[in-house]
Amino acid sequence: MQYKITLTIAGSDPSGGAGIQADMKTMSACGCFATTAITAVVDENTVGVYGVHPIPIPFVQGQIQSVLDDIGADAIKIGMLHSSELIRAVKETLAPYNIRNIVLDPVMVATSGDKLLQDEAIATLQNELMPMVRVITPNIPEAEVLLGEKINSQEDLAKVVKRLSCDGRVSVLLKAGHLTEDVLTDIFYNAETDEIIELTSKRINTPNTHGTGCTFSSAVASFLAHDLPLNDAVRKAKEYINQAIVAGANYEIGKGHGPVHHFHNFWK
Repeated sequence: MQYKITLTIAGSDPSGGAGIQADMKTMSACGCFATTAITAVVDENTVGVYGVHPIPIPFVQGQIQSVLDDIGADAIKIGMLHSSELIRAVKETLAPYNIRNIVLDPVMVATSGDKLLQDEAIATLQNELMPMVRVITPNIPEAEVLLGEKINSQEDLAKVVKRLSCDGRVSVLLKAGHLTEDVLTDIFYNAETDEIIELTSKRINTPNTHGTGCTFSSAVASFLAHDLPLNDAVRKAKEYINQAIVAGANYEIGKGHGPVHHFHNFWK
């Protein structure tokens, strides 16, 4: 007997709502055995980010190699990579393993508004790491940075999503949560079939959105690990994150943006 194995390469969030902690909760809830490579220890809570302590790059590479050499991975989720040097190192470390199911969440800014990616690392992320992954999952502020222009409306999402796809080589899940409409429509461009899919949901009135991006991308990776077709994996991940937001909407954890309810299917 074997588990479906996922690896998350990301930063650590001591408040438990985002980063490695959210990834492990999500992957576990979605039926995978989660392994980790920690890129940074972040001093943060639901209110803000107070410091970032990078893990030495050779040590990050060692974590990745230790997991993949021994256990392997059916899918990988990549989150917070704070510097150009780390981005290149992760790319070079993953390359020999030829793992197809890699989901990149281009983490640049925390829910609190604090910056998590150095400015000079954005081009490295875009030019060197993005082309080697299967799916990227930017939100609107991240997409604006990658595109170099503003996104002002729901109509803009479908117009720009293909431009984020590295010339049609990488699928793009462009999330609409930063818009103001009551009905939100994420746009998914499947680069493998050249189709655009709309993923619609009602806006949930809650401050508990800490770690939603980490959770959504980890769910996509988890369902890809289960060998679901790409469109089905994204749809199931959308369903999972929506249910997690709804289930956690009325809880109070911390004084700022609380977490979603990762184990809503189990804590009855």
